[in-house]
Amino acid sequence: MSVDRRGQAEAFDGIGQSYDDAFPHKEGQLAAGRRLIEALPPGSRVLDVGCGTGLPTARQLTGAGHTVLGTDISAGMLRLAEKNVPAAEFRQIDIADLRADGPGGIGRFDGIVCFFALLMLPRPEIPAALRRLHGLLRPGGLLALSMVEADLDDVAIPFLGHTIRVSGYLGDELRQVVGEAGFDIAGEATYSYAPTSTDVPPEQQIFLHCRRG
Repeated sequence: MSVDRRGQAEAFDGIGQSYDDAFPHKEGQLAAGRRLIEALPPGSRVLDVGCGTGLPTARQLTGAGHTVLGTDISAGMLRLAEKNVPAAEFRQIDIADLRADGPGGIGRFDGIVCFFALLMLPRPEIPAALRRLHGLLRPGGLLALSMVEADLDDVAIPFLGHTIRVSGYLGDELRQVVGEAGFDIAGEATYSYAPTSTDVPPEQQIFLHCRRG
């Protein structure tokens, strides 16, 4: 990884299967996946950024007949993803290293899903990451994006027995950052969600449905 996120990757290597055990339902993620599937042409090429274990999104997309490339920084998560969704392709790539062309280039996509992956970045990196996703989309391509609504920048938090660093935005600022990266926001949904294995207060999850402008 060109950016040193070894601590984040090692934390998710350790979390592994317990992530899906703690977040078993993912209603917002499934609904956003359905909306994307309905909007994409049949047989589209889709990038799943921060794919984790491949559940539910990579499986949902391949089940609908789309070609999926999932990327993540955690080798442990990717091993689970390969078992969970054998129809998809998975690669260990940091979001900062995603590029369409040149060495290591992954080409361009009709759609991108980026569910909670931007949480793992310090705020100064998020606008550049969004512009990178914009560049990976074909003209008119679609982005399904989710974040937890929170006014945070690179804050260490306990998470499923490990420590990770997270960032977030309040809703208006998130919309502004996404718009400034070149996306038109076509729809939005908000969900209140808490892991089953903890007694923490529910988090507010924002799902944005975007099109490359």
